[in-house]
Amino acid sequence: MFEGVLPALITPFSEDNTIDKAGLKKNIDFVERGGVSGVVACGTTGESATLSTNEHKELINATLDGASVPVIAGTGSNNTAEAVELSKYAADAGVDGLLVISPYYNKPNADGLIKHFTKIAEAADVPIILYNVPSRTAQDIPLDVIIELSKIENIVAIKEASGDLDKITQIIENTQDEELAVLSGEDGLTFPIVGLGGVGVISVSANIVPDKMVELVNAAAKGDLDVARQRHYEMAPLIRALFCETNPIPIKHAMGLMGLAAGHLRLPLAPISNENEQVLINALKKIGCIE
Repeated sequence: MFEGVLPALITPFSEDNTIDKAGLKKNIDFVERGGVSGVVACGTTGESATLSTNEHKELINATLDGASVPVIAGTGSNNTAEAVELSKYAADAGVDGLLVISPYYNKPNADGLIKHFTKIAEAADVPIILYNVPSRTAQDIPLDVIIELSKIENIVAIKEASGDLDKITQIIENTQDEELAVLSGEDGLTFPIVGLGGVGVISVSANIVPDKMVELVNAAAKGDLDVARQRHYEMAPLIRALFCETNPIPIKHAMGLMGLAAGHLRLPLAPISNENEQVLINALKKIGCIE
């Protein structure tokens, strides 16, 4: 289920600041035509930190209604009780899996991390993807904690955005008995991570170039390194441009330029700077997204 390309969907907002469900459906249709394996809603790219609990639930339901591929819902929180509530809700709603970020700001010790994820796994009987993104959480989930959590039956994968290829190697090395799938959490490292034994990517750029990311992952998985390398370097300038400012500022702007549903950003995020907008436009033109 978690192999291949899973776009981390943006959340399009209407002028009245509500979720644009018709726009969400349009975006889902676009990535599905690009051959993605599933979609991820309510993640960082979806501005989950600005969604109320009710909006979070509303977005999960809208994504389930709009998708014909598996749906993974981001249900993590730095409040274990809230993460449990959202995870139970998403599981009952019918999602195919959960993406659960490690608790940000709190910085729990190893025992706290294990208890946090265990509580969620016990509450929601669906497959769970751990999400390690130290740049957002200020804490890198330790290798021994990941190994311990991989023994829990419904913790089946990890989205790795630490940027540490040696650590990713050790995760794959040490969880082979548990068959913990590793997904790239950084678009620019998808090629090497799949080469190491990762199974795919939860991708920002797949919102606008799903077909190219699918070609990259499929080629890398089959060992067709020439094609995978070609796609990697073809996409590299775009990926850099999409992270020239805090995600999802550039990707929402790019989608607006392409005629996809984007809408405004919610504060505290603000529109892209003029200088970086030009960087983004140049990258979009180079790869053929806009004229």
